[in-house]
Amino acid sequence: MNDNKNIKPFSIFVGIFIILFMIVSFSSKSTNNTKTNNHDVNVAKDDGTFRIIASQENKSMEEVVTNYAQNKGYKIQFEYAGSLEIMQKLNKGEKYDAVWLSNSIWGYMLDSSVKMTNSKCTNISPVIFGIKKSKAEELGFVGKTVYTKDIVKAIQDGKLKFSMSNPTVTNSGASAYLGLLSTLAGNPEVLTKEHLENEELKNNLKTLFSGMERSSGDEEFLEELFLNGNYEAVVAYESSIININQKLQAKGEETLYAIYPIDGVSISDSPFAYIDNKNTDKKEIFEDIQSYILSNEGQKLLQQKGKRTWYGGTNENVDKSIFNPDWGIDTSKYISPIKYPSTEVIKLALNMYQTELRKPVHVVFCLDYSGSMSGEGEKQLKSAMDYILTEKASNDFIQFAENDKIDVIPFSTNVKDTWSTKNGTQTAELLEKINTNKSTGTTALHLACAKAIDVLKDEDMNKYNVSVVLMTDGQGNVGTFQTLQYEYKKINKQIPIYSIMFGDAMESQLKEIANMSNGKIFDGKSDLVKAFKEVRGYN
Repeated sequence: MNDNKNIKPFSIFVGIFIILFMIVSFSSKSTNNTKTNNHDVNVAKDDGTFRIIASQENKSMEEVVTNYAQNKGYKIQFEYAGSLEIMQKLNKGEKYDAVWLSNSIWGYMLDSSVKMTNSKCTNISPVIFGIKKSKAEELGFVGKTVYTKDIVKAIQDGKLKFSMSNPTVTNSGASAYLGLLSTLAGNPEVLTKEHLENEELKNNLKTLFSGMERSSGDEEFLEELFLNGNYEAVVAYESSIININQKLQAKGEETLYAIYPIDGVSISDSPFAYIDNKNTDKKEIFEDIQSYILSNEGQKLLQQKGKRTWYGGTNENVDKSIFNPDWGIDTSKYISPIKYPSTEVIKLALNMYQTELRKPVHVVFCLDYSGSMSGEGEKQLKSAMDYILTEKASNDFIQFAENDKIDVIPFSTNVKDTWSTKNGTQTAELLEKINTNKSTGTTALHLACAKAIDVLKDEDMNKYNVSVVLMTDGQGNVGTFQTLQYEYKKINKQIPIYSIMFGDAMESQLKEIANMSNGKIFDGKSDLVKAFKEVRGYN
């Protein structure tokens, strides 16, 4: 009994020692883990890579910078987004070291917390009409002084149709639109909210946009759809028209003729600016890269890509094989630039375009409700459609308007009923059906697209821009591409089919559909809502 009493205090002592040892060990381990994790986070945040976010329109100039950076040993990374999306990313605190905007006007939409400095113009790009030369001659535009009203009259008379990038998601589209606003308003000293309320101005713009056949969410795809389709005119950067013509000429096809309206042309100045994150090494890299871009060598390389590197005047000493006078490219005349309005007016103008001025759209959504979408996939799909079909979409200027038509075709093993609205702002019933529908069965994506084409085949394409948006997470295993192709060719209309890939969708199947319809594939695997936002810029 006495032995037991002696053992008990000893046991307690040992127990306390073990507990203290474990606490110290755990504390030390936690500290080490914390240090390791913090180190990992710091590496993830800044591994020495110089990160540039750039407007999609500047993609052609990436090669100039990356070649120089490689020679200097800089680790560099480009990311591309639309002009408004760049502002949203920076305002939300996403970290970049530099920004290469398409136009200085977007920089004024940055919050004061974003320190953008050392901004310098790298080149200028007029946004102009490029019209097939035979059509331009027919309209009397070749070798003549052309006013914006002349172009509007040609469209009003049904003599001209065109394609352009979407004003609400691209700089070239927004710049062209703001230029048209200004010139049709009589080129006021400053475009104001009062000008936007003028009914005659609105009617003229509605007339102009009634002639728009296709809308693109980026400049690169605008070039592709023009080259792959049967279109007679495009509104784009001068450099894009040069690029299109180089490819048309190489194929032995008719080239475009550049039209610079005498009453004003929108000009983008492509500023390259530093984002100050208090990193002196990054600032030195920025200054070196910017100096190179603005050097004689850098400017010459930009000229080779059809960019004007002279400012405010004329230049007759250019490479005529690039700035080709036979294409109407004229560097010997002074371009009258339009004056851009305030940020507030720009936002109001973009919203007015989306809700009142643009040509109405008729969109058919083909939504995959196959069994593989069950659970998280179905949840994300419904969330994406809730964004697109409500006023939430107005945050990105991609909301539907009253004159728009929307159809939804859910599919799995079979193509189910078509749900429709003839008023793009009345979507509550559509959303209710989308949200109550359940995922089951296999994937009849080709049959769903064929049904969508059937829905659109009799639509008046002079009154509506039509498109199909297909969302799928799997491989089409009911119906065939050949069946869809047969139905598509039979209607003899250019109806683009835009596909959103999700889950295990087979890209090769979607590529066949995109090639057939002059459409495009969007990747929704990491963010389905973002993919739906992107596709709205194309319809």
